[in-house]
Amino acid sequence: MAQLDPLLKALKERNANELILKDGQQPMFGMADGLKPVSPKSLTRPQIIALLCELAGPVESLKLKGGEAMNFSYALDGSGSFEIGVVTTGGFSVTVRPKQGAVAAGDGVPVAEVAIPGAGAPLSTAPAGGEVDPAVAEPVAPPPAPAPVAAVAVDPATIPDRQAPAAVATTDPVAVSPAAPSVTENPVTQLAPARAAAEQTHKTEIERYLRRMFEMGASDLHLSAEEVPMVRLHGEMIRLEGERPLPANQTQLLLDSITPDRNRKEFFECADTDYAHEIPGVSRFRVNLFRDRKGVGGVFRTIPTEILTAEQLGLPPAILNLCNLNKGLVLVTGPTGSGKSTTLAAMVDYINKTRTDHIITIEDPIEFVHPNQKCLVNQREVITHTSGFKKALRAALREDPDIVLVGEMRDLETIAIAIETAETGHLVFGTLHTTTAISTVDRIIDQFPADRQAQIRTMLAEGLRGVVAQTLLKKIGGGRVAALEVLIVTSAISNLIREGKTFQIPSLMQTGKKIGMQMLNDALMELVKKKVVEPDEAYMKAVDKTSFLSACKSNNIRITLPTGKDD
Repeated sequence: MAQLDPLLKALKERNANELILKDGQQPMFGMADGLKPVSPKSLTRPQIIALLCELAGPVESLKLKGGEAMNFSYALDGSGSFEIGVVTTGGFSVTVRPKQGAVAAGDGVPVAEVAIPGAGAPLSTAPAGGEVDPAVAEPVAPPPAPAPVAAVAVDPATIPDRQAPAAVATTDPVAVSPAAPSVTENPVTQLAPARAAAEQTHKTEIERYLRRMFEMGASDLHLSAEEVPMVRLHGEMIRLEGERPLPANQTQLLLDSITPDRNRKEFFECADTDYAHEIPGVSRFRVNLFRDRKGVGGVFRTIPTEILTAEQLGLPPAILNLCNLNKGLVLVTGPTGSGKSTTLAAMVDYINKTRTDHIITIEDPIEFVHPNQKCLVNQREVITHTSGFKKALRAALREDPDIVLVGEMRDLETIAIAIETAETGHLVFGTLHTTTAISTVDRIIDQFPADRQAQIRTMLAEGLRGVVAQTLLKKIGGGRVAALEVLIVTSAISNLIREGKTFQIPSLMQTGKKIGMQMLNDALMELVKKKVVEPDEAYMKAVDKTSFLSACKSNNIRITLPTGKDD
């Protein structure tokens, strides 16, 4: 039962014309002989919005929280339907009127009390047919008439099952699509099928975009309000040909049609959320919803249904050797969109095929799905299956794991627990957003306060087994390829980490090529020599550009610098 229901029943039972809720004022009934206070307590705008959100659907609730003017309807069993108008110009005010020709009031149940969110005492109303207390019924001037706004028909998908259809008023020309179909005066019971049909239409449309992206071989789909859908193809953003810009409300309806209820609630509260969506037989997609100055937006990352194997990715033997360890910390790092998840999935798949262990993954959201092969694989999703990475990581120690994969080491505590887990005899895989192996070590240590860095440096020296830092480059002829920097932690490198001399690690990596170590510049140069990538592309991705230029000179490779000069 909504908290405003008793007031709406009283509105009908007293034959009042309207209920008026204004920011900073007492609730009022508009009677034939003037305005009558319903309660001595004033309501604030947040309290009024909280009350209205119980009556409104998801889209209307979002507009209310965004401060938009609108009209919507609400049907109350036994009391008929009500028109609710929200005006935001000249102050925040709400007018609730019984809909013309609505069902007659019920059996005259006396009005009790309405609890107002954030208020002390509940909002009480006089018994049906009673008089308002003269002590609180001070003369109040009628409120100014609300400014007229244009009504636009709303899509049935925006109306919850318990609401009667209504026209939504808006001062924003893109808040509701002008092309939305008209809603006639259907009974409330007929709205559920209409809404389901509309949601299916929107789901079909957004999945059309996803299928098109997948068929193109693009990695990401971007949906933004007032913009043509765009995809990232071979690292570049391009607009989908033949598509039109999506109005703000249409973008919202498309995204809402595939968003789980828990993520819809999280989005309303936090303005962003993450989840996964799957089209059977096509692919899984990692989804992020967000809000910007134009409205709602979404980004979809393609997660292939079939996991690429280590052989298909061309992972070197040194990386596969890390998969054979019994304990320790192995990190896969790189910028956003560099393919870290794909590499980790291939490593887990290799373990799944060659070992007989228990693997626990903690992800946000679950991306690649690993079927049980030789290993037992339990995949947990943050929010859905656990409240967070650090809690799931602590719990994993009591779940008899051999291998733990942490989808993202986001904060200091998660990093600390991961290092501790590696020290207790487990093999832990994790990811960080760093570009080189050396910067990864420094980033972990710098996360901690100065008084703890010596301890963490010692723990990391004992527990870290390897770092794979990767960067994606555009291939000649289309597609992308990864350049891998590989750090294998030997006893000499452990000593450098313990003593805080990480700047000396590159020299040991140069001499450690026999055991599989590789610098990023060396990997880039190898791709250039094999004519897999253009020299300019490799130069732009190099971190140490000076050294890469020297290597190019030594190999008689010409690079066109950003200044336009040839080198």
